[in-house]
Amino acid sequence: MTTAQHKIGSGFGARSTADDVLHGIDLSGKLALVTGGYSGLGLETTRSLAKAGARVVVPARRPAVAREALDGIDGVEVDELDLGDLDSVRAFAERFLASGRVIDIVINNAGIMACPETRVGPGWETQFATNHLGHYALVNRLWPAIEPGGARVVAVSSTGHHLSGIRWDDVHWKNGYDKWEAYGQAKTANVLFAVHLDRLGRDSGVRAFSLHPGGILTPLQRHLPREEMVERGWIDENGVLLHPEAFKSPEQGAATQVWAATSPQLAGMGGVYCEDCDIAEPAPADGTRVGVREHAIDPDQAARLWELSAELTRVNAFA
Repeated sequence: MTTAQHKIGSGFGARSTADDVLHGIDLSGKLALVTGGYSGLGLETTRSLAKAGARVVVPARRPAVAREALDGIDGVEVDELDLGDLDSVRAFAERFLASGRVIDIVINNAGIMACPETRVGPGWETQFATNHLGHYALVNRLWPAIEPGGARVVAVSSTGHHLSGIRWDDVHWKNGYDKWEAYGQAKTANVLFAVHLDRLGRDSGVRAFSLHPGGILTPLQRHLPREEMVERGWIDENGVLLHPEAFKSPEQGAATQVWAATSPQLAGMGGVYCEDCDIAEPAPADGTRVGVREHAIDPDQAARLWELSAELTRVNAFA
């Protein structure tokens, strides 16, 4: 399979921050939407975009918590959205579209990781439903506001996509459940979503990207018991990082998604997976979890996932 997955020499790297990649970029007059933009990487993403002049809309499952976290950041507004509830997605989209505004940047940042087996909606596995299907429905419902401005849509994935492709015979884990493989499937879905959205939207000037932000300890780990993080060698028994050099700060972790959303270096590009503020290379054959796996950027699987998502959510802006 030929691929556009090759570094472009951005000049940035793993230790670049969101402010670094936005240096010299004026986002005045631009509107960005950042799901989960009030916690962890999302909070830093919102802060940096607003600092560069953007108006930032933060859809939040916990609006009161979001407003408190974002207090003092100018140019930010909060509205209610639960990605695990398609009625909530529809209601948020209707409210936003009624405002008549155009969206320039969408960052699908919200997500959950390695949670206990739970179900939402009609019995959907929660990680696939929240991380992928909710964002799929949101972007499709907001398409009338996304298309006119030739927006960039950024899907936050992770190296978790190395753990599993799409389980076409059992996407909702009805036959046994593995929290890490389920997370892996959801993160693969994020990459495939960007691949196909880019194919569908490029003629309108809409480009889509996915990315791995890097290893960062944030509230994303809230479902992991301390014992498991100790076992994985992340922290010691007292909760102290064992290898701090292996982790990024939130400011560094937010950089790649901000770079993908704003960088002029990506003009005319799309449908690629990024890491460390550059386009990622294909993953090596030895199984090392760097770069992007072929199953996550396969255009046929991307199209198949789009069709499945449209069937499940009954939403498709391109039908």
